[in-house]
Amino acid sequence: MVFSLKSGRHDPDRSNLARLGEIVRARLDADPAAYRLPVDGVEIYAIADFLADSECRRLMDIIDTVARPSPTYNNNIDHGRTSYTGDVDPADPFMRMLQRRIDDLMGMDPALGETLQGQRYREGQQFKHHFDYFVAAHEYWDDERKRGGQRSWTAMGYLNAVDEGGATDFPRISLSIPPQAGVLLVWNNMLPDGRPNPRTIHAGAPVIRGVKYVLTKWYRARPWS
Repeated sequence: MVFSLKSGRHDPDRSNLARLGEIVRARLDADPAAYRLPVDGVEIYAIADFLADSECRRLMDIIDTVARPSPTYNNNIDHGRTSYTGDVDPADPFMRMLQRRIDDLMGMDPALGETLQGQRYREGQQFKHHFDYFVAAHEYWDDERKRGGQRSWTAMGYLNAVDEGGATDFPRISLSIPPQAGVLLVWNNMLPDGRPNPRTIHAGAPVIRGVKYVLTKWYRARPWS
């Protein structure tokens, strides 16, 4: 079920989200390494070779040590998310360096960023269609509002190629992106005016052969806690 975002108390961050969109958009548009994908309705960029092969290998090892069944707000009653997930140690110097690189790339205040999170998908595992932004009509919103509010941008790094399957699919913009080691994918979960963008719905397609590793960082409208 999809709810619409209401105004008033459900939409306190709209001006912040619009401002963050302007900041990141300007930063990435001015960066020759950032390629804006030619799609309508979603601001989405790809940065090739953002992560070195050695960094990808190290991150995959780290994810293997922290991975646990991925949580969901509905306790996964629909089996929509069957991957493994883990928060990395934010105090680890290697992870702090990567976080700074992503922050600097996007021009983001580090205080807005959630802890980096790694995901691992084995054969048959997937994450069905979902939004990265929060739906304000949902019961979880009051908690998330206190933890930094709405999610603004997503940065997702692919750590390896997958033998078959595992693409990131955006069905409403007819976009399917296969995992490519070292590539960082960045997209705005909001419209330019700061409202949630329903065209950002996406899925991690099932892995058919091989294993898929990704590193994900989300940013909030206000400092995250």
